[in-house]
Amino acid sequence: MGQSDEFSGRLGLIFASIGAAVGTGNIWRFPRMVGANGGGTFLIPWLFFLFVWSIPLVIAEFSLGKRSRTGTVGTFRIFAGRNFAWMGLWTAWISTAIGFYYAVVAGWCLKYFSLGLQNGLTNVDTTQVWNEFLQSGNEVIFFQFLVIIITLGAIMGGAKAIEKVNVYLMVSLFILLFLTLFLSLWMDIQDGSLDGFLFMFTVDTELLMEPEIWINGLSQSAWSCSAGMGMAITYSVYMKKDEDTVLNAFVMGLANNSISIIAGLAVLSAIFSVSSDPLAVVTGGSSAITFLALPEVFAQAPGGEIGAWVMMSGFFLALSFAALTSMISTVELCVRNFVDHGIERTKAVWMTAFAIFMFGIPSALIWIRLDSEGVAFPAFLEVQDHIWGFGLMFSGLFIAFSIWKYGWSQWRRKVAAGESEEGLSGYLEDGVSAFRDEFINTGDNDLWVGKWWDYLIYLAFPILFLVLFFSYFGDLIFSYDPWITAFNPVDPHGAGIIFTFWGVVAISFMLFNKKLANRPLFRNVPDDAECDISTLPGGDDELVVQIGDVVPGWEHLTSGEDVVEAILDAEISA
Repeated sequence: MGQSDEFSGRLGLIFASIGAAVGTGNIWRFPRMVGANGGGTFLIPWLFFLFVWSIPLVIAEFSLGKRSRTGTVGTFRIFAGRNFAWMGLWTAWISTAIGFYYAVVAGWCLKYFSLGLQNGLTNVDTTQVWNEFLQSGNEVIFFQFLVIIITLGAIMGGAKAIEKVNVYLMVSLFILLFLTLFLSLWMDIQDGSLDGFLFMFTVDTELLMEPEIWINGLSQSAWSCSAGMGMAITYSVYMKKDEDTVLNAFVMGLANNSISIIAGLAVLSAIFSVSSDPLAVVTGGSSAITFLALPEVFAQAPGGEIGAWVMMSGFFLALSFAALTSMISTVELCVRNFVDHGIERTKAVWMTAFAIFMFGIPSALIWIRLDSEGVAFPAFLEVQDHIWGFGLMFSGLFIAFSIWKYGWSQWRRKVAAGESEEGLSGYLEDGVSAFRDEFINTGDNDLWVGKWWDYLIYLAFPILFLVLFFSYFGDLIFSYDPWITAFNPVDPHGAGIIFTFWGVVAISFMLFNKKLANRPLFRNVPDDAECDISTLPGGDDELVVQIGDVVPGWEHLTSGEDVVEAILDAEISA
């Protein structure tokens, strides 16, 4: 199997984690959410939920992955038990399914960067450019393929390669966004009002009484930071043995939100400086802002043609970098799970890249339709996002479940040993804090985590999960006739299609769980690292070993590829 793989240090982990969190949503969805929710008023709930939802979950993910030293499937198998490996498979599937169509979206960004370089977005009908591109299937697939090839090259070399690529991309992204922000503020100042800047940071206290703004702030924070997606679990597998989990989680969350604010201010300042109805432009939809409105806005940048060229190409290059860093983490999450189960890394990368390309083709080609205003939109892609995007909620819930389950089991163990009291008081004293005491406050963390984290994971998280779930599905159900449309499993925009696909996938994974849990699991444990799992449900599983160890019952095996071949031979013989 070879040696364990790890980042060179904290800087690599932080840049890789920020790269996983930062995506196109920071740059094109965030400005739309700010515009639709009262400008600066939206920032308050959005920042509030960064500390109440996103960072606590990222702390949990880092702590889980650092101790398990496996991807999502192995982490749930170790922390929740063999019967719950399917939860890790669900988490991996959701992120990978999103990657199917996200590669197409990333390809759009590369296409528009190439158009910006060639001055192909100035003095043109942006709607016509967009429609012709989206309806040109071969061209869309070409840029999707290009994204996957770049991603494949970035992760083939393992942790060190991922670290290096993310450092270059994220530093470049910061520089490009600041350049765009400078030009946007210049435009906003030239019109004599700075109205975009003021809108971004002006708070309307009356709007804070609107529940919808808080729900939107929660949804933006939950999805933008990649909390609960398994990305942090995956990258924490490559942490050094004494790496901090808490400070890294705070840095990741704050950096992610900082990029959103820079991008939001750049977009809003530019739009407000040239548009007579900026809010209508901003709230017209994420792709409408990015590919239709912004080219027209950037064409009016200071400095004439050169300024427009710099602003256009710089912005879409930044957007491309954000998309690529998210693609890298998405593919790596899937690859890591294959490697954990004995598949050689190069083979796992090629398998994942091929699957993402093939399953992404329908999003590039199918149901390219025109809306009422004659603008093309990818209906199939939007349906896929409709189905799988909200599946991320359950990934976060499964992470919380593992923490709750561990706390309960530790409390019952202490009760049996006479070290804790029966009843609620004993559970609150010895069960609720068990995960935090054992896996977060390990002595390596620069910031000590107190009981506030327990309150958030045990109380706030399930409440907020229910708020997200019922607000989203409540809108879907009550926006339609609930008996005719909302629960119709073939209606692409109803709740029924989501429940149908979720149900089929979840049941399939549960049925596959036994076969999955009977496979050897190789942990990526650095030399001399203390990654004891003896107190965990997976700690006594003889098939859970470290890279380089002999697998019980598979003593003749020397590499991951041999493991796979032996498994296949055994199944054929059976």
